[in-house]
Amino acid sequence: MTLTHLDASGAAHMVDVTDKDVTTRTATAEGHIRMSPETLALAREGRAGKGDVIGTARLAGIMAAKRTADLVPLCHPLPLSKVSLNIAACEGGIRVAATVRTTGRTGVEMEALTAVSVACLTLYDMLKAAQKDMEIGGIRLLEKAGGASGDWRR
Repeated sequence: MTLTHLDASGAAHMVDVTDKDVTTRTATAEGHIRMSPETLALAREGRAGKGDVIGTARLAGIMAAKRTADLVPLCHPLPLSKVSLNIAACEGGIRVAATVRTTGRTGVEMEALTAVSVACLTLYDMLKAAQKDMEIGGIRLLEKAGGASGDWRR
């Protein structure tokens, strides 16, 4: 297998996508933040001192997806047509899922993963006064569609 972000000499470079077809591309990623039932109740009931924890995390994830190329050095800046986050209570904490879509020459996997990561970090930031030992984890790609490599599902 060849790594596309390395040139023949092994140096990192941005992949040239000029000759790739423009197609609709979608990616969904997920992650979670583990917390105590008490901290989860603060988030769900809107009783955290910093305000609407879930709404703020959703907005942070959307904003992060749009800025992925500023954060990950070799990502192409993409015009995103959709970024949606589903943030919901789950056993032991909160699950975050992000779906990102564009029409372009390269995929949006990194944007979906970035959205999830920053949403989880925002949840941690807004709830850390209540619980410092929360744990972020399970950040992974669930599926992608479009492009030359086709569709993939975990």
